[in-house]
Amino acid sequence: MPAKLPVAETPEILPRPDFHFTGQVGRTFKDSDPATFPQPVQPSKGAPNIVLILLDDVGFGQFSTFGGGVPSPTMDRLAKEGLRYNYFHTTALCSPTRAAIITGRNHHSASFAGITEAATGFDGYTCILPRNCGTVAEVLRQNGYMTAWIGKNHNTPTWETSAAGPFDRWANGLGFDYFYGFNSGDMNHWHPLLFENHNLVPASDDPDYHLTEDLADKAIRWVRQVKSIAPDKPYFLYVAPGATHAPHQAPQSWIDQFKGKFDMGWDAYREQTLERQKKLGVVPKDTLLTERSKGLPAWDGLNADQKRLYARMMEVFAAYGAQVDAAMGRVIDAVKELPDADNTIIIYVAGDNGSSAEGGLEGSLNENLFFNGFPEKWEDNLKAIDDLGGPKHFNHFPSAWAHAMNTPFQWTKQVASHFGGTRNPMIISWPDKIEDKGGLRDQFLHVIDIVPTLYEVCGITQPREINGVQQKPIEGVSFAATFTDGKVQSKRKTQYFELGVNRGLYHEGWMASAPSFIPWNPNRDENWDPDQQVWELYKLDEDFSQARDLASLHPDKLRELQDLWWVEAAKYNVLPLDWRGTIRMNAELMGRPSMVGKRTKATYYEGMVALPGAACLPMLNKSWTITAEIDVPDDKAEGMIVTQGGSEGGYGLYLREGKPVFVYNYLGMERPTFTADAPLPKGKSKLVVDFKYDGGGMGKGGAVTLKAGGKTIAQGRLERTVPIQFAIFEGLDIGMDTGSAVDFTYPMPFKFNGKIERVEVEVKPGK
Repeated sequence: MPAKLPVAETPEILPRPDFHFTGQVGRTFKDSDPATFPQPVQPSKGAPNIVLILLDDVGFGQFSTFGGGVPSPTMDRLAKEGLRYNYFHTTALCSPTRAAIITGRNHHSASFAGITEAATGFDGYTCILPRNCGTVAEVLRQNGYMTAWIGKNHNTPTWETSAAGPFDRWANGLGFDYFYGFNSGDMNHWHPLLFENHNLVPASDDPDYHLTEDLADKAIRWVRQVKSIAPDKPYFLYVAPGATHAPHQAPQSWIDQFKGKFDMGWDAYREQTLERQKKLGVVPKDTLLTERSKGLPAWDGLNADQKRLYARMMEVFAAYGAQVDAAMGRVIDAVKELPDADNTIIIYVAGDNGSSAEGGLEGSLNENLFFNGFPEKWEDNLKAIDDLGGPKHFNHFPSAWAHAMNTPFQWTKQVASHFGGTRNPMIISWPDKIEDKGGLRDQFLHVIDIVPTLYEVCGITQPREINGVQQKPIEGVSFAATFTDGKVQSKRKTQYFELGVNRGLYHEGWMASAPSFIPWNPNRDENWDPDQQVWELYKLDEDFSQARDLASLHPDKLRELQDLWWVEAAKYNVLPLDWRGTIRMNAELMGRPSMVGKRTKATYYEGMVALPGAACLPMLNKSWTITAEIDVPDDKAEGMIVTQGGSEGGYGLYLREGKPVFVYNYLGMERPTFTADAPLPKGKSKLVVDFKYDGGGMGKGGAVTLKAGGKTIAQGRLERTVPIQFAIFEGLDIGMDTGSAVDFTYPMPFKFNGKIERVEVEVKPGK
């Protein structure tokens, strides 16, 4: 029989009281009792090590362990020694799922109804993690664990991600002793902006650098280091790589392995995947393949060039996924070499939501176009087919491939009403405790159930107070019993779903689903009426894939679940419903907090790098002026003076061969460039870029004038400008270019070889 789980014996109030010497104290140490020291907190006897892996934007039918076409030997290995869960659910979007997985509360309860870049001022929508939702890392840390977070952090408010902090909602402030990763939803895998704890990490000079491998290396380094120092102390390692979220970027050697393997197209892929899923037993034998979601094209209706382009995009995506699973395998190998390896629980969650349809119907070379509300044309993307996956593009495959990755379900990421958006594979390995090697579990679970499960297996009492703050009750329920009993009934009877008014409710085997907006169109009608939403009804024990809508046959049951949805929504801060799209990405229009405040001028100095966009003056949809005071060493001076953004959008002012250059990157589609005819003379110079906005709405054009010493040296027009955001994750740099290049005509980091006295940016609201 397997050993029993640790008995909960930890305090309900954290931290523990300060140490107080209770012996006799005399006039001197000679007539006092022997001194004693406060001892380190000891974890519960038998408490396991924990490795939590959370991949990004993964569909149920993506990886081979669950029948998909992307090989996943690491998942296979863990599944053979552990358990597969095929009824595990997420929230349909990254930040919400990530808030839920570290707090054990529903995403609205934890104030994460959406991504941090789209926060609003309602309780469930601020994206400010409440202090009454203490994290699992904070609780484990105060109960004797070593803790680390490696990879993606998308749970810090955007306006708090600059060097000015505050840092209490960075990973280190959320209970993690060590952090190495990035503070955004997307990240360029060739030229990332990374932080180690609170410090910006210098760009790598390795020509073969790739973020996925770097994150695996850092996870291995940390866990080896701490176990070498404290072999008897348990650890919690949370690894959240950026794959397979856009941009889909992978080494060419990985991409080449998939050449021709997806020429069958997305419709045939779905059919083949379902057959594999049935053979593996991860879906019931009678599972039906749902219809292609409304609006997605049939593969057979495409022309030859479209098929060639889209197949290549899928090859890149498959390479990206295969690489991350292999990298996680290196982490697992390192873990299994450590002391107490068999008492390590490994939770491998394949996706924080379903596969992403944000590449649009025709695929994308720059996902920032989606967030600015613009579709792309396949004819333009075809020209870049040989560069896909490399550093030049922020590419993303078409929506129909995302739908195929979610086989056998309907819909995709963002659609919380259906399992294409919310059902993700989960694998759990724990050699010391799990005897049913290779077993399958079909209890209905939600991501909020992981925290209470960890508390139970670690022998931890759920704290009612942390750091002086009364805690909101954990809303998840433990599924630890499933480790030893495959037939145990699920404790979860009800679970609401909501994201962008895509709504759903699970209750005692039934699922009511109400889709609203299609995920590949970011533009929403503000006059849309949620009361006109059409609800569907499914009986899950007879219909694993949500293929048979029973709404017309059971109207009373549907009405019951609709009413219950509103009860749950009121209970968990889901209200008010908010379906606005790209407009929520504009911090200025939404009135989100900002380090800028109401200032219209800001002065920056050399050495300021990676200042997040949320901490920069808002330069969109208005006039502005950049003034740079520099000292030029000679008439061949080179380097970046000021830039904001990167390859997916932004601007840059730099010198090349002594000549001032201003470039405006319009979302990677065009880069109007204004270059002086002659180099600047040696010595001090004042460069001015003045932009006069045409006005008349968002994204309009305007006149650009470049001056040196008060004289015009270049001028022209921008016919259109970025309306919502310059870039997804890149900010402002002075004296060099971090992250990716705003254009591809200079070598990174293009450090200025002169001296920059100051750079002033002034915005002129109103036009």
